[in-house]
Amino acid sequence: MVVGVTVGFVFAAERRQLILEMVRANGAVSLRELARVVQTSEVTVRRDVRALEAEGLLDRRHGGAVLPGGFTRESGFPQKSHLATAEKTAIADLAASFVEEGEAVVVGAGTTTQELARRLARVPGLTVVTNSLLVAQALAHANRVEVVMTGGTLRGSNYALVGSGAEQSLQGLRVSRAFLSGSGLTAERGLSTSNMLSASVDRALVQAAAEVVVLADHTKLGTDTMFQTVPTDVITRLVTDEPPAHDDRAATELQALADQGVHISVTGSGPGAPGASGDGRRRDMPPLPGQRRTHPLAADGRHGPQYPGGPGQGGAPGAQLRGALPVGEQASVRVADLAPRRR
Repeated sequence: MVVGVTVGFVFAAERRQLILEMVRANGAVSLRELARVVQTSEVTVRRDVRALEAEGLLDRRHGGAVLPGGFTRESGFPQKSHLATAEKTAIADLAASFVEEGEAVVVGAGTTTQELARRLARVPGLTVVTNSLLVAQALAHANRVEVVMTGGTLRGSNYALVGSGAEQSLQGLRVSRAFLSGSGLTAERGLSTSNMLSASVDRALVQAAAEVVVLADHTKLGTDTMFQTVPTDVITRLVTDEPPAHDDRAATELQALADQGVHISVTGSGPGAPGASGDGRRRDMPPLPGQRRTHPLAADGRHGPQYPGGPGQGGAPGAQLRGALPVGEQASVRVADLAPRRR
């Protein structure tokens, strides 16, 4: 869980010291969590974070604060599992709705993908390939769900298998979708993480999939970490949560991702299906017209992934993986469609 203490009323100097200690202990902490621990409003916490940033003691990020230096360090699993839990749950609900009966998918390591795995346990006939012990555990007792584990060396901080063994076990694999999370996401660099071995395995997972679906809550938008895992032009869809009304930078980052051809699906808290907005509708931002991308796995250079042994590999031309969505759908998008609803 997030390292911190619960306090009553404190003076500004004491409050800022507590905030600084939490960020140093966890690497990154959301404004919401900081406000909860020091028992004050997010407006006050935001003012404290600005003051600490001016002193060079921490850096502000969308919806939170991180260690100074431009790149966030990776928090351990116990810390990450208690950050943005409601947002991760909503993201997992929405992401699971894209998976169909009988599909084969890969699911990477992470706390959000672990939440997704718990929901995939209800999809019959599913095959899940993963390097995450936590994802495999969530699916271990699921009826009619086959779990395939990669090889590799166990990385204890996130319970994931990494290294050459994991990467080699993914060679020759083809599935419809890859669901990945990470430490940060920007329109400029795409998805990134703080660990080189994790980044390398995630890239191998991407190479095995026809489509790449990134699961990232709003606190990761605009955050850049050391190792790029998925370039923006390879991401098919981003599933994220509704940014807070004051977080205009998150909305700007989402718009930039949409401008580069990423289909944005935003969860909401209203009635209706997972990802519903206040009026009961799920809010999607399709890519802009003309933003068409070709996934590296499209062996014939056209949109639409091919089965192993497809064109150029001795297979039937045009054979499509089941459940694959069109890459680069043609549609218009407006900033107003993305901006958080203000009540």
